[in-house]
Amino acid sequence: MSSSPTPGLTRFNASGDGAARAALHEICAAGAWVDTVLGRRPYPTAEALYAASDAATAALTAGGLAEAMAAHPAIGRPAPGDPVSAREQRGMAQAPPGLRAEMRALNLAYQEKFGHVFLICATGLGAARMLDAIRHRVGNTPEREREIVREELGRINRIRLARLLEDPAGPSAPEQEGARP
Repeated sequence: MSSSPTPGLTRFNASGDGAARAALHEICAAGAWVDTVLGRRPYPTAEALYAASDAATAALTAGGLAEAMAAHPAIGRPAPGDPVSAREQRGMAQAPPGLRAEMRALNLAYQEKFGHVFLICATGLGAARMLDAIRHRVGNTPEREREIVREELGRINRIRLARLLEDPAGPSAPEQEGARP
């Protein structure tokens, strides 16, 4: 582990609160998560940022978890015009029609049972793997599923944070006193 921050982390630490808040909200829509991660800046290392994200995810209330999940589209249905959800769900994009139809049906059954979308860290997963996961998880108890959703959300947040730190544009420069948007 490096003792000095990466250029992306330095940029994130130096960005204005508004820009950092907006960037974090794109990663996780739960306001409590955003507030916690934002409030702990500056981060000495990327690992410190990831640890803060993990702690903030673990501390989410049921309402905060619901707020985070509400921003995630159903697997197999990335949000139109959203390159992030399209990239994350790439494994489902080329699935055969029968598999996609079964995923849609299971998504509906899952949502009916649990009251929220099926959340899985889909990055790098093929369609068959996602289908197997929902087949298995739809039988879980609500308590067990909430634990799994929290773990999956944590994985998603880490991947998205890593992309934020790699993004050459990143959050915008520090806000200047008295500047107006």
